[in-house]
Amino acid sequence: MINKTVLITGGARGIGKAMSEAFAKEGYNVLINFNKSEDEANELYTKLSEKNFYVKLFKADVSNRVEVENMIDYCVKEFGGLDVLVNNAGISQDKLFTDITDEDWDRMMNINLKGCFYCSQVALKYMISEKKGNIINISSIWGISGASCEVHYSITKAGIIGMTKALAKEVGPSNIRINSIAPGVINTDMLSEYNSEDINVLVEETPLMRLGTPDDIANCAIFLASDKSNFITGQVISPNGGFVI
Repeated sequence: MINKTVLITGGARGIGKAMSEAFAKEGYNVLINFNKSEDEANELYTKLSEKNFYVKLFKADVSNRVEVENMIDYCVKEFGGLDVLVNNAGISQDKLFTDITDEDWDRMMNINLKGCFYCSQVALKYMISEKKGNIINISSIWGISGASCEVHYSITKAGIIGMTKALAKEVGPSNIRINSIAPGVINTDMLSEYNSEDINVLVEETPLMRLGTPDDIANCAIFLASDKSNFITGQVISPNGGFVI
């Protein structure tokens, strides 16, 4: 393939969907990963295919190494390579720290942190041999500042930042860049549990006086994937409207 190829985990909904659309419009071959969001994935696939964008779907649980290996093998065989990996798949949960169960903890760590580990490790086996590649890890402002009642979530997002910085040092000599995006409060269905009063408070605490959009994050990902950022690695960029400075 002439075009570059991007694999976006959790690419069917919210920020992932916006990134899938943005990369497709930029001319990338896009492999959209999903696990439980099959209806949304099929709808997005149809929408993008009708516009003659080259996209494919792949169902895989990122916390399962075998499924991740199968997904990346498929990507390389289908598109002829893998240029950009976006580790976006993740879950969140509002819960008092003292109420977090072992099951809550394990599920959060497995999907958010182990998923990022598996996808990066398997992708790097290919990227290192090619002496090129780009990994973008989606973290969160709560990985920077921490969030009350989201301690286990904050831990996974802080871990992703640590992985980004350390891995950038390790694979930089192989011409591979690793960066992280730490979104602020973004208007996705993750806010569905918030009432209008809570949303208004979040807006008032944001200096730009609005919530972020999935497109705000997608635009940042496009930049980090492009040659315009080819001297940027190991960095955490936080599009958050000034919520955390």
